[in-house]
Amino acid sequence: MEFVKAIILGIIQGITEWLPVSSTGHMILADEFIHLLNGKNAEFVRLFEVVIQLGSILAVVTLYFNKLNPFAPKKTTLQKKETWSMWFKVMVAEIPAAIVGLLLEDIIDTKMYNWYTVSLMLAVYGIAFLVVEGRNKEPKINSIEEITYKTALLMGVFQMLALIPGTSRSGATIVGAILIGTSREIAAEFSFFLAIPVMFGASFLKLIKYDGTLLGGEIAILIVGMITAYVVSVFAIKFLMGFIKKHDFKAFGWYRIILAVLVSAYFLLAV
Repeated sequence: MEFVKAIILGIIQGITEWLPVSSTGHMILADEFIHLLNGKNAEFVRLFEVVIQLGSILAVVTLYFNKLNPFAPKKTTLQKKETWSMWFKVMVAEIPAAIVGLLLEDIIDTKMYNWYTVSLMLAVYGIAFLVVEGRNKEPKINSIEEITYKTALLMGVFQMLALIPGTSRSGATIVGAILIGTSREIAAEFSFFLAIPVMFGASFLKLIKYDGTLLGGEIAILIVGMITAYVVSVFAIKFLMGFIKKHDFKAFGWYRIILAVLVSAYFLLAV
């Protein structure tokens, strides 16, 4: 039964990590509603929720391997230089979240992982998508190469806001990127690349800090969740990139608002 639950969580993770609807928020809500992995201690559940993100990030690495690889033999010298430049910009963008995350990790884990924080952030960023998309401004940045270090750092500041559960890392980054003049496609793509060091780093830290001993069955649960998240993420990324070529992000904004209302109503009535 635990493996079935791990698959369900892997599916949720794979879909919601890349769509701007908050993967962490959905994972928290899933556990609240159906008590996934209820037989495990809370610390292992938190470890599971973070570590299965490795499956999602491996999907990005697979789909964008050539674009991410500065050593690709088919790339020209200029293209290799541009790839290195992109990675340097990614690292600059990671600075805000890295600093704040390290300083406030314990507070965020103990005080903010609850339904009302998630519900509030779902609504706030849902409204933000509607407002930002309602401006109808032509983007000034239409390629990764056009992103400056200043722009990358500003995107990193917006990504930092996603430390609050329910925000959505991709959602916060995309909203910020569009606000400063980036096209939807490039905003989404750069948010994917920003996720690589963030997720690898978060998973690594969680494994190091984990006080318990991982048993064979628990390792197997982690692997099942990661594989599921990987497969689902491949389809979710392809869907999102195809969707935003023809549509804006308003649909995700309305989804977040409706979900926030439903979650609030459910828990308030349950109480």
